[in-house]
Amino acid sequence: MQKWKQKAIVQKIISFLPLSQQINYIFQKYVTKGVNLSDEYFYDRLAHARDHLKAFQKYGNKPIPATCLEIGTGWYPIVPISFFLVGTDQIYSVDISFLTSKKRIKTTLEKLVTCYDLGQLKNHFDFIPSKLEITQDILLKYDTLSLEEILQKLNIIYLIEDARKLSLAGNSVDLINSNNTFEHIYPDILIPIMAEFNRVVKKQNGVMSHFIDLSDHFAHLDSSINIYNFLQFSDLEWKWIDNSIQPQNRLRIYDYKQIYSDLKIPISEESFREGNLGELTQISLADKFKNKPLEETAISHCHFISNMAKKEGSSKTFSI
Repeated sequence: MQKWKQKAIVQKIISFLPLSQQINYIFQKYVTKGVNLSDEYFYDRLAHARDHLKAFQKYGNKPIPATCLEIGTGWYPIVPISFFLVGTDQIYSVDISFLTSKKRIKTTLEKLVTCYDLGQLKNHFDFIPSKLEITQDILLKYDTLSLEEILQKLNIIYLIEDARKLSLAGNSVDLINSNNTFEHIYPDILIPIMAEFNRVVKKQNGVMSHFIDLSDHFAHLDSSINIYNFLQFSDLEWKWIDNSIQPQNRLRIYDYKQIYSDLKIPISEESFREGNLGELTQISLADKFKNKPLEETAISHCHFISNMAKKEGSSKTFSI
């Protein structure tokens, strides 16, 4: 049996169990090795932090966001700590469950300090030396500090709540960002989340910056399939394959653009990875994907930047 099918079956079973997220973490750690903080994942998220910051500096009318909000931070808070290092005062992370831990935060801090020691951190953003010193001091005193004290020192506030009903005031957040999270949220939930983001982001000089991975995530594990494998299934078939542990909504770039348009959220800049038409045409597409432009269906990654002060106007498009 192909690896992706094995993983799909296991995660489907886990999704029905109590403490499913904790069980999945153990499965990922010891079986698929998918939760270790690899250099590839670390530097990818560091690049995202850099690009979020650049987006804000371009449209936010000041060099650093005083307040930022990230959805779906996951096990390793690389981007939130990056914003601490550049001087953000309040860093919110919203998720349906608390996925990180004291140990995983320590791993993240150690990785960032190593990156600095190698002279690579400065290549991503201009960190504040005194903030880096705080992270180093935290590591020196780590065993004597509680998780709450560590998060407080890093200006990070976890919001474990429904992102459709945030506890934040309207018009209060400078920057809202995400990193390959939207593809794991079904449209009936994503749309009200985006509407809520539209409520809490500042209307003058507020910015949204969202990276979306449109590839079949099972292909990251199994080289026998390509990144469009999941597009061959009907919605009913995919419902049986998909799971609540790591759901994949299969939305394409045109679907996301429609959501933005319906909610009147501007796309001031968009960049995308064209994908591979040759690989896409190897797949017998399900009916819902057949009548769409193949070039758009093939796009595998995209990045949308929204200048909230400018509700209208043409967007700039770049390929990555």
